[in-house]
Amino acid sequence: MSGSAATLTSATLTDAALTSAALTGVAGILVTPFDQQDIIAPDRQIPIIRRAIDAGVAVLTVNGNTGEFYALTASEAEAMVAATAEYVAGRVPLVAGVGKSINEACALARVSARAGASGLMVHQPPDPFVAPRGLVDYVRRVRDAGQGLPVVLYLRNDAIGTDAIAAICEVEGVMGVKWATPNPMRLKAAMSASPSHIVWVGGLAETWAPAFYAVGARGFTSGLINVWPEHSVAISLALEAGDFAAARRLVGQMQVFEDIRAGEQGGSNVSGVKLALRMLGEDCGHARPPAAWPVADADATRLQDFMHENGILNRTDSKTDGGGMA
Repeated sequence: MSGSAATLTSATLTDAALTSAALTGVAGILVTPFDQQDIIAPDRQIPIIRRAIDAGVAVLTVNGNTGEFYALTASEAEAMVAATAEYVAGRVPLVAGVGKSINEACALARVSARAGASGLMVHQPPDPFVAPRGLVDYVRRVRDAGQGLPVVLYLRNDAIGTDAIAAICEVEGVMGVKWATPNPMRLKAAMSASPSHIVWVGGLAETWAPAFYAVGARGFTSGLINVWPEHSVAISLALEAGDFAAARRLVGQMQVFEDIRAGEQGGSNVSGVKLALRMLGEDCGHARPPAAWPVADADATRLQDFMHENGILNRTDSKTDGGGMA
């Protein structure tokens, strides 16, 4: 691992602080690569990380949903954050996803802090019996385990209510919320009810970024950065400049990519990214069940057309323009 990282950069493994300003840029969610034996292959991230940082992606995230967090064992998630921190090497803030049971979340928070992560992203527990005040306790315990790292809440279910969201945001150490529900007006209500220092980040990728910006959110998360980070950064710059027309045009240019990822009830989310990487000659393996793999033939054809039409397969860092599903 260390030898691969050394070829990536000569930088020392110093932490890049996670700041409010960093959260207002593009937060890239890295894939978790697997080899043909279904074993994690972290070193396959190296060209992805280099490309994203060179393009101006502000924050990178390991063990997010694009990283198949719920398909990873505890030891795999720990290995991924350790390897990714080494490869990022402090050049941008690295946010580490944590979650599942409270004990698993706390254990991963401790490992992430020791590995050099800059912050923690707390996955909202999918437990069917979540009390709003129990979620506050969950976040507090993860915060304590994280040895002072700032916390970003990954909110995928806003049905817990505005008061509960505000209560979580009042937990000391919570810096931001990754808002991943398609409800801009509920987002605005939560922003109004919560402490003013909280950074609200659009959590539904580029497609929803203009709508979230319109109500006051800043920054957005992206899986596209694994493949075409320059485009994600261009959308961010347009939004920061207040040029919504340009932002919408740029979003429209990559809409087919997100449409493919949304296929099969969202089950193609990671699969689409991994197929695109394979087309680039950067094989990061399959997407684990219950994801949809392989990508449907029609969508694979649409994806290859998208890659060709936008010149992604003709870049100097691309190794091939092929990409079958074999």
